[in-house]
Amino acid sequence: MLAPSALPAAAARVEAEVGKVVVGQRGPLSELLIALLAGGHVLLEGVPGVAKTLLAKALARSLQLAFGRVQFTPDLMPSDVLGTSVFRPDTGTFELRRGPIFTEVLLADEVNRTPPKTQAALLEAMEERQVTLDGQALPLSPDFFVIATQNPVEYEGTYPLPEAQTDRFLLKIRVEYPAPEEEAELLRRAALGADLHDLAAAGVRPASGRDELAALRATIRALPAAPAVLDYVARLVRQSRELPRARLGASPRAGVGLLAAARARAALRGAEWLAPEDVKAVALPVLRHRLLLRPEAELTGATPEDLVEELLDTVAVPR
Repeated sequence: MLAPSALPAAAARVEAEVGKVVVGQRGPLSELLIALLAGGHVLLEGVPGVAKTLLAKALARSLQLAFGRVQFTPDLMPSDVLGTSVFRPDTGTFELRRGPIFTEVLLADEVNRTPPKTQAALLEAMEERQVTLDGQALPLSPDFFVIATQNPVEYEGTYPLPEAQTDRFLLKIRVEYPAPEEEAELLRRAALGADLHDLAAAGVRPASGRDELAALRATIRALPAAPAVLDYVARLVRQSRELPRARLGASPRAGVGLLAAARARAALRGAEWLAPEDVKAVALPVLRHRLLLRPEAELTGATPEDLVEELLDTVAVPR
């Protein structure tokens, strides 16, 4: 376990390495680190071409974690993700062929372009960090981290993720277009012949590793949280189920995730205890994909983000 003061420097080293190939996107990168350190998974949403895949690859390389990618398509089968048993005629036995899910950082690219049956192949792995094949439970890495990307749901050829799936993502992160000056820098690098997809040539080097990552997570789990802050988290979760415009509120799993993400956020700023401001800062990415609107609220143009803002305005912050 490390001192809380060590976390900001460790995060800065990772951000510097990722910044060698990803221009801008500091907010999404910071939230990715929060989810990784909190032991959760991430749903990245954004239009094509805003560096979602590049973010995932660069983050894995900067942490020395094995990286795997699955391109989700309408014809993808669960066995294409998990693996399957293959009969070997020479021995007369079945051999287990492990799928790409057996990695440390898994990029589930365009996860909402595959039918729910294949989407569900990730459920057990995300929750229990294991895969069951032919009745045998196979453990995944303790560092197993899913970064699922999706296009906005109104795009053609997409399948909305079911509630049971979205609730297993700790954060839903919106990846927006870069700022004008960031886009200008991106074009300047391209004009100089830089290949941003060649991470080795771009000089992206390991800034941390598994041992330090485990120590950072231990520090975050030990970060003190006052009873008043724990009560604040509980009140936010309970009140989300009472919002007039909400058809579905946050689950108990969401409350646990909100606490974990808030602790990671506090540690990343070097704090020695959890503050209510940390809870408020991560409430939007933790809850936006878990709160469902009533049909009449959708007709008025309301969004889940509006529900989260209403929730934060309604529940009193402890002093």
